[in-house]
Amino acid sequence: MIKLFHLTFILLSILSFVGKVILSETHPEVVKQKAFTIAPHVINTVLLLSGFTLVFQGGWLSTEFGWIVAKLLVLIVYIGLGIVVMKTRGTTRWLAFVGAMACFVYIGIVAVTKNAFFFI
Repeated sequence: MIKLFHLTFILLSILSFVGKVILSETHPEVVKQKAFTIAPHVINTVLLLSGFTLVFQGGWLSTEFGWIVAKLLVLIVYIGLGIVVMKTRGTTRWLAFVGAMACFVYIGIVAVTKNAFFFI
């Protein structure tokens, strides 16, 4: 049940991020509304809480947990790139967006494979 909840909030998180980027390009005034500034924080907080719940329920800290550390480190990079995306314009914004999407894909692959170095 928690896994389905977590997966749902992953989808909501990525949709809200991509949607906010698109809206900031097409309708920048809409993004400044309170709902668009608060909702992503609520979604991502629930996402993190459900992720931590899964880690503790699954007992993953009692085994090899390097993949969890890798996910958390890349999550920090993802958040940083997301900030750059929302605060800049032009080429810098789109490079940061591509980087953020790459982080998202990496986190997803590591979550499935439980291997931080799946590419080797």
